[in-house]
Amino acid sequence: MGTTAPVDLKDICIRFGSIRVLENLNLTIAPGEFLVLLGPSGCGKSTLLNAIAGLLEVAEGEIHIGGRNVTWDEPKDRGIAMVFQSYALYPRMSVRKNMSFGLEVAGTPKAEIETRVQAAAQMLKLTPLLDRRPAELSGGQRQRVAIGRALVRQAGVYLFDEPLSNLDAQLRAELRVEIKRLHARLGATMIYVTHDQIEALTLADRIAVMQGGVIQQLDTPMKIYREPVNRFVASFVGSPAMNFLPGRIESDGAFQFTHEGQCPLTGYRWRTPGFAGAATLGIRPEHILAGAEAGPSALTAKVEMVEPMGSDSLVWCRLPNGAPLALRQGAETSLIPGDPLPVAFPGDALSLFDDSTGVRL
Repeated sequence: MGTTAPVDLKDICIRFGSIRVLENLNLTIAPGEFLVLLGPSGCGKSTLLNAIAGLLEVAEGEIHIGGRNVTWDEPKDRGIAMVFQSYALYPRMSVRKNMSFGLEVAGTPKAEIETRVQAAAQMLKLTPLLDRRPAELSGGQRQRVAIGRALVRQAGVYLFDEPLSNLDAQLRAELRVEIKRLHARLGATMIYVTHDQIEALTLADRIAVMQGGVIQQLDTPMKIYREPVNRFVASFVGSPAMNFLPGRIESDGAFQFTHEGQCPLTGYRWRTPGFAGAATLGIRPEHILAGAEAGPSALTAKVEMVEPMGSDSLVWCRLPNGAPLALRQGAETSLIPGDPLPVAFPGDALSLFDDSTGVRL
């Protein structure tokens, strides 16, 4: 359905009065790529998406879609289709009419409209619902209709602005899978805005993590999860969050925890070899070695709480220096509050951050 197109953003600046939301932002999205813009509220991700869509004017810079400069083109002339957070369906129109209305206005032949609507409905399991009105549909079905309305456009680029945030957890998971399948089937360029890291990690070919109007890191989900470029990315991506432990890197290369204990850094992939000074050690809960696995360099933590999560358990501990620590254990763990627990941190799973800049070392 349709052709796929690259998107190229060159030195994009967006201002609201004297407030600079985006400044000299550059981003290239390959044809057929699924790019997720991820970040907290107010980071500029929806602003950027609206600029690509033509719903917001840029103060400076250029937007190229499919190799064509569309910076000042109307939304309808950009070769894009958009799915919003609110379904934005016409309440008095049937599902079929909601999906076909834009094509009718554009003067598309009736036979072509029917072919496109049927194809999109089949892809999104909407065929039995084509004669219903939005009020007769569930939230998930309405969002499918909104996606179907975008699909029939047969656009070069599909834009999604937090399309699942109004749905409950189970529906979000179901539609996430459907969007992933849709992308695999269409091979279309998709740009997807979310503040939900699970959506980002599961859907994206690449993720652009944004904060304060700046892309902090642009990389594959695995690279962002395993090697965050700074402390903000490390803290924002991952659930439960990465553990952060204060200390300093000694000149001999070991990490000295504040007050008590050391951690060898054997196997750590340095970006700044030879660094010594105040730093923070980051490690994800599933990468911590515990109990007999911890070995001779273990610290002894004290278990404070065990949280059964179904497939595994989250164990909340406190280190001798008082620092909190969360780690994952098997669902059948016998640990209880008050238990001592040896823990160790393998060098190849660590993230080290410079305390003065927050940048990965």
